Amino acid sequence: MVGKKPIIIGVSGGSGSGKTTVSREIVEHLAGESVVMIAQDSYYNQQDSLTIEQRRQVNYDHPDAFDTELMIKQLKQLLQREAIEQPTYDYVVSTRSKETLTIQPADVIIVEGVLLFVDANLRDLIDIKVYVDTDDDIRFIRRLERDMVERGRSPESVISQYLATVKPMHHQFVEPTKRYADVIIPEGGENKIAINMLESQIRDFLNPTRH
Repeated sequence: MVGKKPIIIGVSGGSGSGKTTVSREIVEHLAGESVVMIAQDSYYNQQDSLTIEQRRQVNYDHPDAFDTELMIKQLKQLLQREAIEQPTYDYVVSTRSKETLTIQPADVIIVEGVLLFVDANLRDLIDIKVYVDTDDDIRFIRRLERDMVERGRSPESVISQYLATVKPMHHQFVEPTKRYADVIIPEGGENKIAINMLESQIRDFLNPTRH
């Protein structure tokens, strides 16, 4: 669809809400179409100048933890149908790895992240804003399981971080952005009806003459 501006779908919601599951479901539903997926987590700040101990003290649930300027710049490049070198983040050492990931332009750009709708300049680039709304208890249990299995964290460290930063930052920054959403999906990836509706909307964009 050269010549037509790509569409950006933003999927936000609290940690453990099911944002990634929803994003992947949409990608799967659009199999065969021109789609790429980008995670806001890839844009955590470069922290080479900090010691490991200092990096552990950073509040990763605050908007300042992200290089939003770079993310905006690279999304604009994708909108111009230019390939980007997306940073990759190494959770073991809490900074960017030296490798980048080449992302080719596509008709549909799905962006997912906890704090996607906080910055007005980033928010304005997003055509369809989706907020995944999931109960706090369920989100906490999912985060606990994920961080222990995927990131090698102890239960104590996950609980401590959740109470110190994740929960308060959710109520201060994440939940208030629900008002910007065009679509609110309760229960995340389990909500097949909402995902099917989104797929239909995106297909209308990709194939405006299909009706």
